[in-house]
Amino acid sequence: MDAEAPVSDDSGRKRKVHGMLKLYYGLNEEGKADEKPQSLDPCDVNGPHFDPEDYLNKLRRECSLAELMDQETCMVKQIRSLDSDMQTLVYENYNKFISATDTIRKMKNDFKKMEDEMDCLSANMAAITDFSARISGTLEDQHAQITKLSGVHTLLRKLQFLFELPARLNKCLELQAYAQAVSSHRRARCVLQQYSHLPSFKGIQDDCHAIMDKLAQELRQKFRDGGSSAKDLSECVELLLQLEEPAEELCEKFLSHAGARLTLDLQSLEAEIRPSPSASAVKAGPGRRPSPSAAAGSPPDGTPKASALPSPTSNSDILEFIDRGCNEFVSCLCLVITSYQELFVNHAQTGELASKNIPQMANSKLHAFVDDLAARYFSLVERRIQEEKGVADNSLLVRALDRFHRRLQAVAKLLPGSSVPNRGTEIVIRAATERVKQYLAALQSFYVDSLTDVRQALATPRLSLAAPGGGSHFGGPASGRDAPTGLPELLSSLSASILNQIKSVLASVHLFTAKDITFSNKPYFKGEFCCQGVRESLVVSFIKFVCQSSRQFCESAGDKGGSTPPALLLLLSRLCLDYETSTISYILTLTDEQFLAQHHSPVTAVTALCAEAREAAQKLLNHYVKVQGLIISQMLRKSVETRDWVNTIEPRNVRAVMKRVVEDTTSIDVQVGLLYEEGVRKAHSSDSSKRTFSVYSSSRQQTRYAASYTPSAPMDTNLLSNIHKLFSERIDIFSSVEFNKVSVMTGIIKISLKTFLECVRLRTFGRYGLQQIQVDCHYLQMYLWRFVSDENLVHFLLDEIVGSSAHRCLDPAPMEQSVIEVICERG
Repeated sequence: MDAEAPVSDDSGRKRKVHGMLKLYYGLNEEGKADEKPQSLDPCDVNGPHFDPEDYLNKLRRECSLAELMDQETCMVKQIRSLDSDMQTLVYENYNKFISATDTIRKMKNDFKKMEDEMDCLSANMAAITDFSARISGTLEDQHAQITKLSGVHTLLRKLQFLFELPARLNKCLELQAYAQAVSSHRRARCVLQQYSHLPSFKGIQDDCHAIMDKLAQELRQKFRDGGSSAKDLSECVELLLQLEEPAEELCEKFLSHAGARLTLDLQSLEAEIRPSPSASAVKAGPGRRPSPSAAAGSPPDGTPKASALPSPTSNSDILEFIDRGCNEFVSCLCLVITSYQELFVNHAQTGELASKNIPQMANSKLHAFVDDLAARYFSLVERRIQEEKGVADNSLLVRALDRFHRRLQAVAKLLPGSSVPNRGTEIVIRAATERVKQYLAALQSFYVDSLTDVRQALATPRLSLAAPGGGSHFGGPASGRDAPTGLPELLSSLSASILNQIKSVLASVHLFTAKDITFSNKPYFKGEFCCQGVRESLVVSFIKFVCQSSRQFCESAGDKGGSTPPALLLLLSRLCLDYETSTISYILTLTDEQFLAQHHSPVTAVTALCAEAREAAQKLLNHYVKVQGLIISQMLRKSVETRDWVNTIEPRNVRAVMKRVVEDTTSIDVQVGLLYEEGVRKAHSSDSSKRTFSVYSSSRQQTRYAASYTPSAPMDTNLLSNIHKLFSERIDIFSSVEFNKVSVMTGIIKISLKTFLECVRLRTFGRYGLQQIQVDCHYLQMYLWRFVSDENLVHFLLDEIVGSSAHRCLDPAPMEQSVIEVICERG
């Protein structure tokens, strides 16, 4: 900082000096004289009309002695400062002054030498001019003679050319130098026509006409053969036009012959998409798609197999086919268009053809010709694209469509206003859309096959769906060391495989929007493809398919829902719930990020998809509760209907079906707990497992049983029961369950006990039958209360069962509570 301070002070001082000098000389910032009006005040020190005497007189009049002394001191300082600045300025520019003096001296010497050279040059030019004038005067007489001889020589050469023209034309005809013959004839045609009244010239003209007629005949024959190349064909047409052949007829013949050649190219392309005999005999062996625990990138059976090999009905892959079509057909078509326009449109803009509106006629014929051939070519391209069924490697198809689109742009430049590029773009869009449909079908088939693998895993005994020490064992994959070992693993594997498959499909589809693909950034492609094609038609459609296909498992018995394993219903409900909470948002966010979708058109909202997934999860879980409840209900119903309750023996133990009900309920509880959280329970009483005794031995229950011995027992018992029901909370048996274990188990137990109650109401009981129901209900009470959200619900339903049995008992004599306890504890 200290070193920089003197530098800044020095520069500021220089600016001040220059400013004062500019002020003194009346210059502005640009170095030009200031255009402001000059001051006329004689007392202005800096003005041009300054008068010292007037200035001193003014100071003496207006200032005191002290002010005069100060003014003098200030003026002395300014004079000294200006002198110092002037010296500094001179010193700083001393070298420049010296250099300027040397330059001026050198310029004087150089200009003097240059002046001498210019004088010498002027003298030389005068001598040359004089010498040239003398030569011109000497040759003036011979100049006219030389000019005359030159004209005669030129005329003789022309006459020689005319007399040699028939021989020259015959020679060109033999050598097939048609262009040279036509050019020579055109040079002489006007002269021969002008002097055709002379016999010699008339003979030459007749010979030339005969030769040119023969030449025109050969050109026509060559034109009709059509075996020559496009370049030769163009040269032939150009020569015929120069020979004044009808332009319209030549247009038709040119397009006809060019069309024949292009048709051969189309036939060659069509042969590429015809099935070969050897290829059609090949049968693909059935493959086995890995289970959901395996890599999710492999495609499912029944879907288009992903393969990098060409289609079995094609001799080459799609990229080779498009390359061949572009290099042969499209290139030849562009060459034909260029040649045709050069011959019939551009050349016809001037001369006689322009007056006959030949360019308009030629253009209309060309457009019709190109549209017809392009339609046939596009048909072949679409047929070949439809053969691309493999969905693993998408790069070949994308590259092929890119080259197809690129080459068609050349046609658009050569033939403005043609519909060929637009129709080609429609093919690209349809191909991309069809590819998206194929990927959707592959995803759907993969999901269906994944569910099939899950069902097989659930049906294999080696897969334990319960926790260690659990009661029930369900199926798992029979092969595979890394096979899932439980419902959580199956769910995780299924969800991961589906998600990985979606990511793989999105990566493949993303090739359509790569930066190096010409059509990817076109507004007519990218916006619609990314929004409606990928997001809606692929991702959203697949999510809806998952929800809809999952809901189909809830169909009534007899359809596929009747044979659906309950564990699959539980797993699918959890899968749909996971989709609702996180997966759907993740997939759609990933899609929008990858494809940078700008949603100009209406799209399906994330909330709508989440609501649909939650609805499917709710329906699956409700159906699971219903199925499991009906399975247990079936056991209870058969146990009630197949027993003689009037003549049964005195109960000594709990029936085996009740033990089976408790075991199955415990297994279901463990199974549900693997996928769902515990849930909220109401506070349990300390004697929940023994509460049955207090309920059944309560004064209300005793009153019910004791009243049966009086004459008016039926009326009093029914009255008490109905009054009790009026003040009891209504139980909705088939209500929707919540997404937690307690709610699910409560729904299953409600269905089971309600079925038990209804079956009891249809039977008549004896004394021991009633006592057996007491024992069974007490046993159920001991275990079922811990599974439900509110133990009072179990108490109420079991109380209803025992009470209903007592109503229908011929000899209602309840068993002692202590005896019931002993039997249940022993059981």
